[in-house]
Amino acid sequence: MLQPKKRKYRKEFRGTMKGVAGRGANVDFGEYGLKSLTRGWVTSRQIEAARRTIAHQTKRTGKMWVRIFPDKPVTRKAPGSKMGSGKGDIDQYVVTVKPGRVIFELGGVTEAVAKESFRRAAHKLPVRTRFVKRE
Repeated sequence: MLQPKKRKYRKEFRGTMKGVAGRGANVDFGEYGLKSLTRGWVTSRQIEAARRTIAHQTKRTGKMWVRIFPDKPVTRKAPGSKMGSGKGDIDQYVVTVKPGRVIFELGGVTEAVAKESFRRAAHKLPVRTRFVKRE
């Protein structure tokens, strides 16, 4: 599962998700990309599920790039614990995905294979996506 090796501060505020993606909005490495249309938190488990789906669908031919990394810790308090007594323990790591962000890229495969693998991977993600080609 993807998560940072070390952090300066263990816990983080929730933050906001306004605006559109300033960086990571173009297909820079491969020929095809999966671009987000909506905003949301994508967990490391969702990224891994989508990555495995793409690898399975392409039969591991070509090259795949994962353009996002979950570096934001999300905390959760134990069920049944009373209010107060500080912030909960880290439950998972997420990445804030804004509209326009390229999540995955593929190269070295046909367009039909890339389209189908991204279509299946999109079902594993909590954001709406679109198939894009390199300009």
